[in-house]
Amino acid sequence: MESRKGVTLVELLIVVVILGALAAISIPRITASSTTAKANACAANIDIMNSQIEMYRADTGSYPSTLTALVSDPNYFPDGLPVCPSGGTYSMSGNRVSCDASGH
Repeated sequence: MESRKGVTLVELLIVVVILGALAAISIPRITASSTTAKANACAANIDIMNSQIEMYRADTGSYPSTLTALVSDPNYFPDGLPVCPSGGTYSMSGNRVSCDASGH
């Protein structure tokens, strides 16, 4: 009897099923990681803006009246207001900054 070298259809189907199962397991985790990364980047932006508000107060003796007043000064935000990676909008209430994106 001659021995044939090659892959049978059954072996190929088993490999495809295993790859499909691995993809089904990993895709939700990748999506969750992306959401977590966006929330962490937004929190970092908020921390930076809150630090700049405190720096503004130390320099001028008073808090900025609005977030726009702070951002318009190139000493504090030379590149403009940071953009929320989740598509939210930053706003200032009192002397703190918050984001209206869900999950933050």
